[in-house]
Formats: sequence, C-alpha cells, structure tokens
Amino acid sequence: MELVASSLFDLVSDVIRDTKGIGGWLSIAPDSSVGLFIPEILLCGTILAMLVLRLFRLGEKLDMFYVALIGVGAALLVLSPWRLSENAELFARRELFTGLLVYDGFSVFIRGLLLGFGVLFLVFAKISGIPSRYDSADIYTLVLGATLGLCIMSAANHLLVVFMGVEMASVPSYALAGMQKRDRKASEAALKFAVYGAGAAGIMLYGISLLAGLFHTVHLPTLAAQISTMLPQMETPELMVAALAGLMIMAGLAYKLSAFPFHYWIPDVFEGAPAEVGAFLSIASKAAALALLVRVVVGMGTLPDSSETAARDSVVARARQDNPATPADLLAQAPPAQSTMYVRHDEEHAAAETEDHPREDHATPGESDSATSATTDGLETARTFMAKLIALIAIVTCTFGNLAAYGQKNIKRMLAYSTIAHAGFMMMAVPALLAVADSHPQVAASAVSGIAIYLVIYLFMNLGAFAIVAFLRNEMGSEQIDDYAGLLKCCPGITLCFVVILFSLIGLPPLAGFIAKFAVLASVADAFRLSGHPYLMGVLVVGVLNTAISLIYYLRVARVMTMLPEPESRVPISLPLFSVAGWYVLAMTIPVAFLIVNWGSLHRTATAAVAHLLGS
Repeated sequence: MELVASSLFDLVSDVIRDTKGIGGWLSIAPDSSVGLFIPEILLCGTILAMLVLRLFRLGEKLDMFYVALIGVGAALLVLSPWRLSENAELFARRELFTGLLVYDGFSVFIRGLLLGFGVLFLVFAKISGIPSRYDSADIYTLVLGATLGLCIMSAANHLLVVFMGVEMASVPSYALAGMQKRDRKASEAALKFAVYGAGAAGIMLYGISLLAGLFHTVHLPTLAAQISTMLPQMETPELMVAALAGLMIMAGLAYKLSAFPFHYWIPDVFEGAPAEVGAFLSIASKAAALALLVRVVVGMGTLPDSSETAARDSVVARARQDNPATPADLLAQAPPAQSTMYVRHDEEHAAAETEDHPREDHATPGESDSATSATTDGLETARTFMAKLIALIAIVTCTFGNLAAYGQKNIKRMLAYSTIAHAGFMMMAVPALLAVADSHPQVAASAVSGIAIYLVIYLFMNLGAFAIVAFLRNEMGSEQIDDYAGLLKCCPGITLCFVVILFSLIGLPPLAGFIAKFAVLASVADAFRLSGHPYLMGVLVVGVLNTAISLIYYLRVARVMTMLPEPESRVPISLPLFSVAGWYVLAMTIPVAFLIVNWGSLHRTATAAVAHLLGS
C-alpha cells in the first residue's frame, strides 16, 4: 500500500509540475504547459467575456468587435511568432499536458498564422458589415471558438486530441455557415456541412479506435515506436486492419482539407454562406488541417532524434500505461533516440524502479543489427503507405478542383473549387517529406517550410479575393461572374487589385503565388532526386500541368472584368480604391505584388519554424 501511495503521489506531483511548473499554487512557470498555452487561454477568456456581456444585454451598447480584436491581438502578442527568426532554439520541441499537445517552432508558426488571420478577418468582417450590432457577439464567439479548435489541431500530439480539435473547429463552423437565418441557401449549406462533418468525424474516430486496439496507444511518438517494432511482425489480417485504420483517419483529415473525394460539401457551403465565412473556411481551416496532416504523418512515421535520456524514459513510461508488459520488455521495445517529452520523472523513483527491474542485455551484435533493421523496415513501410496514399489524393484533388472550377458561373463556387485545387497542391509536399524523412531530414524539413511559405502567401491571396467579392456584393447585390463585366470602368483600382490576386493564384511570376508554388515543387523535385521514387515525378508533372490548367478559369474572370462591356441593367457601383474597403483590399494586394522583392525574411522564419520538427 505504501508503494502504491508513493507512486500515486509521484504521479500527481509530476502532473502538477508539468502543468504549472515548480513554485507556489498561484505561480505559473513561463515554460510550463499552462505558460505555453496562454494564447489559447486568452481566446477562451475573450469568448467568455463576450458571452457574459451578451447575457447582461451590454452587447447592444458595446461593440463586440473591439472586445474580440483585443482578445485575439493579446493572444498574438503573447505568442510572438516573429521571434522564430531571431532564435529557433527558443522553440525546441517539448510536450504539454503530459503529451497531449506539443510546443515547437512549427506549432508557434501555425498558431501565429491563425491568430494573425483572426485579426485581419475581424477587420474584414467589420468593414463588410456582415455582423450587425445585435448578433456580433454570437458571430465573433463562433469565430474565436473555431480558431481555438484550429490552434489545438495544429499542436496535437495525441490522436484523441486530433479528434477533439477537429470537432472544436467544425461545430462553430456549421453555425457560421448558416448565420443568415432567413436565407434558404445558407440553411441548406449549414445542413450539408454538418452532415458531412458528422460522417467524417465518425469514420476518423473509428480509425483511431482500430489503431489503439492494434498498437495499444494513440500518443503519436509512442505510436511511431510501436509501429517500428510491431509492424514487421504483423500477419496479413492485422496489416489489413492497420491499413484500414490509416484510411479512416485520412478520411477525417481529407474532410477538413476538402480533399477529393471528401470535397462535396465545400462548393454548396461557399455559395450559400457569406463570402466572409468562405474566407474563414478557405484559409484558417486549410492552414490548420495541413498542419495537422504534417503533424500526424511526422508523428506516426518518424522517430524524432534527441540525445535526452529523459526522452527514452518518457516513452517507456507512457508505453507502460498503454501496454501491460514488464519494464524490461518495454525498455527493449523503446527506440534509442526519441522525442523530448515534457513529462518530469522523480529521479529517486526512477532509480528505485531500475533496481527492482534491472535490464538484462545479452543481445549479440548480429541480433542488435537485426532489431535495428526491423525497426527501420517497420517505419519505412508506414511512410511508404502514407506517402503513396497522400500523393494519390493530392494529384486527384488538385486536378479535379481545377477542372471543376472552369465551368462555374458563381464567383464563390469558383473560389471554392480553387480552394480545393490549392489544398491538393499544398498536399504535394507531404509525400516529398515522407520520402526523405529518414535519409535526408533537412530536405524533408524544407518540404514543410514550403508548405508554411505557401500558407502565408495563400492567406493574403484568398483573403484579398474574398474581400473584393464581399465588397462588390454589398455594392451590386450579385455574386455572378457575368455581372462583373465592365468593372474596370467604374472601379479601376479594385479591378486592378483583383486581377493581380487572380494572377498570383495562378502562380505567375513575379507575383507571390509563384514563390509559393515554386517552394512546393522544388521540395518535390529535391525528394525525387534523392530518393528516386517514381510517384514523386508523377506528383511533380501533375503539379506543373495543373498550374497551366488554372490559367483558364482565372483569366476568364479577368477577361470579364476588363474586356467585356458594362451591362446596362446593373446599378451604379461606387467602390473607390481610396476608401475604407479599398484600403483593406490594397493592404492585401501589396504583399501579393511585392513580396518577391524581399521574401528572404519569410523563408528564414519558415525554416526556423521547422528546425525541430524532425529532430534536425
């Protein structure tokens, strides 16, 4: 009983130290789990403040825009993602809340991107006038709630947290899609969104349960250790179950990415929901979903390198909780180099445990080499399966999105299929990452930095496009492409900005979109050169061809705006460039047009963000 009580006391002490750090009950260490989770806590506090103000009917007197803006701005200031380029070592990998979340440069980069987008989105929604004074508290609460879920997705280190983050981001998005209560299309969009989301969530959760049953854990680094040792010894039925589980989890991720064949919801949702909601779904959701995809494939397919001995002990301790085996067996299964865990262990308790269960190592050199080879083969098999699956999905998604966008008459439906195509394009870097993750980790890290660069540029391109659509909707009450005819005569500044953004979405130099697509394609080319996998050449060729295909429908919109005559039936439009809306559009267009002049800082920040992702 004394031993059990001592173990329980040590366990509780470890959890408390991990959560708040060492010190009094009211003190929180900056490097503790709570200290590193403060941005999300500020988002929760802002949501609570807006709900309380709404409860006491103060929302009609106080503009909730400023409350939401202060909350998101404070979270961004606390996170300070701009420090990445100053010292990447400040953002070395560490686990939060006993392994549920992970804090590293990549999670800081993506969370900073989401919070920065949150600030820009709030300003956009305020200018467009979509939230009235009465319902602004509800809309801003939903936006911040979804952002909170997206931040958790980007830092997930446990498959149950993956599911929780996806659901936290999805449920508020369903309500946002139907925020125009009396609009039949909006209600239909929200219903389709919820039905598809519920189905995808159920499939993903079932896949997680299958993995848990096979490998006795859903903690990603431990799962990689289990895969490396158990996969080579599995029989055919177990391998089929493992492959089915991977497909089911990929179905949930593909739904958030709007990847083929789980894209069916996005055109109807984008058409029925306001352009503001389309901007949120196309940018924030895609950024977090891509970060989650990278997090899952890296967590399940690699063993992060570390010289910390505490890392090994942490994996063994976590595996002991998930797999009832002897400590000697667990030590034998544990990899020699594992990610740095943020679970503190009492040194005396660890020493006593070692005395009670001494490790006997009688393995000959030949047996050791055989075990190492089996571990490598297990992870290589998992990486190859994931790489080929994601490569196929990326190719089909990008091609389908570009081809389907060609015949659209509604600008929001066209941008919806454009979003699908860009999601497929960004996914092309993930097979490159997996192909060289073990042999050339620096090249694999450059593939992830290419995704990060793409996401930043994509933010300005898509937010600018949806902002112009929303402002034109307010002026002429239409979102049909044919109604954009002759816009060059009545609002030349806005039209010129829209043309620049459309050309950048194609990827034409010298615009920023060229940098984004070049970063992804260059990573695929490097991975093919080093690994020689033929499917990577297929990905590269399809990516180049799809860039050419996208010329058709983007140039069609530019042609309608600049070359066709203005329809006589259209109401007069007044949207000057030097207005509040015009200044916002200009602020989105300037980075798109001139980022290529000095994009080195973005490249350095993205490179620093992924420095510790693969243990390189």
